[in-house]
Amino acid sequence: MSADLGPAVTQLIADRGLLTRTSTAERVAAILRERIAQGSFPPGSRLSEERIGQALGISRNTLREAFRLLTHERLLVHRLNRGTFVRVLTAADIADIYRVRQVVECAAVRSHGMTPRPLDQVEAAVDEGRRAAEAGAWADCGTANIHFHQAIAGLAGSERLDDMMRGVLAELRLAFHVMDDPRRFHEPYLTRNRELVTALASGDTAGAEQMLGFYLEDSRRQLAEAYPDGAGLPG
Repeated sequence: MSADLGPAVTQLIADRGLLTRTSTAERVAAILRERIAQGSFPPGSRLSEERIGQALGISRNTLREAFRLLTHERLLVHRLNRGTFVRVLTAADIADIYRVRQVVECAAVRSHGMTPRPLDQVEAAVDEGRRAAEAGAWADCGTANIHFHQAIAGLAGSERLDDMMRGVLAELRLAFHVMDDPRRFHEPYLTRNRELVTALASGDTAGAEQMLGFYLEDSRRQLAEAYPDGAGLPG
């Protein structure tokens, strides 16, 4: 698979300001993880050490350490004598990602019923999706949906879960690339996201959890049906 990553690498130049002289591989990994979650680097793309390192103004060793971190998170894969690539998920990956999502997101909604937390970030993600849809920017709508579910997981109030879900949801974003019609896939979930927020805001935690359970199962089924048989690269 080959893709023109020029625009994605150019975006990284703007990210250079997020780094400091004491920047670490973890910060670089966080930037790349977010770009993957935004859909900038599609599955199967080869990541050029030279171009990305220059864009971020970092050393090759720092970048390689960041690549190693993201490989551990299953976002990248290193191929001997070929380089580092954005991972192509398998159907089994999709199933496992949704197992994690069912456990974490539904538990986060339940915890909100016991210890309510502000819904600002959840509502902001809903508004982000609405604006993207109004602009016809369906890839951005997918990014907004990732932000929505990160905010749902955030209702648990756990930094460790937040860190884990950033990786899981960035991995999920790689699966969105198989959808031939992103509008048809994402548009119905804009309404469902709003319904979830309404239920949470009204205190109907049980109803929100039930809605979320059906929602995740519908999303999993759609991706599983769209995923090509045998998709994915070994490793």
